[in-house]
Amino acid sequence: MESRTIVVLEGDETGQELLEASLRLLDRDVIGLELALPRFDLSLANRRTTNNGVVHEAAIAIREHGFGIKAATVTPESPTDVGSPNRILREEIGGKVIVRTGRRIPGVVPLGGVHSPISVVRMAVGDAYGAKEWREGTGDDEVAYRTERIERGICKAVAEFAFRQAERMGAKVFGGPKYTVSPVYEGMLKEEMDAAAARHPDVEYEPQLIDATFALLISSSGSPMVIPALNRDGDILSDLVLPLFGSIAGSESMLVAFGDDYVPSALMAEAAHGTAPSLFGKDVANPMAMILACAALLGHADYIEGQNAGRAIREACLEAVAGGMRTADLGGHAGTIEFTDDVIERTKTKLEVWASL
Repeated sequence: MESRTIVVLEGDETGQELLEASLRLLDRDVIGLELALPRFDLSLANRRTTNNGVVHEAAIAIREHGFGIKAATVTPESPTDVGSPNRILREEIGGKVIVRTGRRIPGVVPLGGVHSPISVVRMAVGDAYGAKEWREGTGDDEVAYRTERIERGICKAVAEFAFRQAERMGAKVFGGPKYTVSPVYEGMLKEEMDAAAARHPDVEYEPQLIDATFALLISSSGSPMVIPALNRDGDILSDLVLPLFGSIAGSESMLVAFGDDYVPSALMAEAAHGTAPSLFGKDVANPMAMILACAALLGHADYIEGQNAGRAIREACLEAVAGGMRTADLGGHAGTIEFTDDVIERTKTKLEVWASL
């Protein structure tokens, strides 16, 4: 999957501002790499103009080059509008897994005694999202229906990736679906979790029902955890896990498509948060998640210069916070530009020092 190209998917409001800030870290003067950054305008206005044609074009580009970085976008509420670009991207890129990892932000006190990293590995497609919905009847007798589906292959990808992630993190695989109440539907994921556990006997495995997972999350925070989940369960769970570490802006979100033997064939990184319209144009939003998204993509590069650049950006970002450079959501006063400037200087210094060694 070697590529010196990262496909850039532009977005809306504060999402676009933070994308532009993070892309400054990918400049040749900062990391010493000549990267091609083809752009696709996924703003709501352009998605409407092209009737989502630009979204399909962006997906093709990510499949071709293997890497994409996406700004947060607005999803309109009307069912007759263009809908969410994320669903289209996930389906056309072939993404099977979404990974979000909550981790300690230096100098920021986490909530509930959480200290070790927690990765939520969820389905990227299917389940409640994209389900067929309809209503029948009128008045108090009106009934709403929804037909959901999950696939064995997606369940296997979630389970296998979760155990491989746990191996990398030195973590245990914890949690799971409500397989007792739904043994046929949700039980499919539990079956694949059990099968993956047999393939990875050295990984600690503690399956729990999803409601017990929420209840035990805080009390089980002594060691790193990886939590495999259905699409909707994982969406809700990650929105709980990330703020436990101080800010939802402190972690990237990664969509993963797989080739043979579950080796990633395409990766799309983005922030876990939305477009934050109330912060638009004020230079106050936290760019950490988008900066870490850039770092994560480079960390998966097949060339050592990219991996080193990814590591330098990640370390510089966290060290900036540890050094007191914090935006308002972390109790500080730094603006988006000021924070990014600081991370850029730290990244350049790190790479210069490493080069001299």
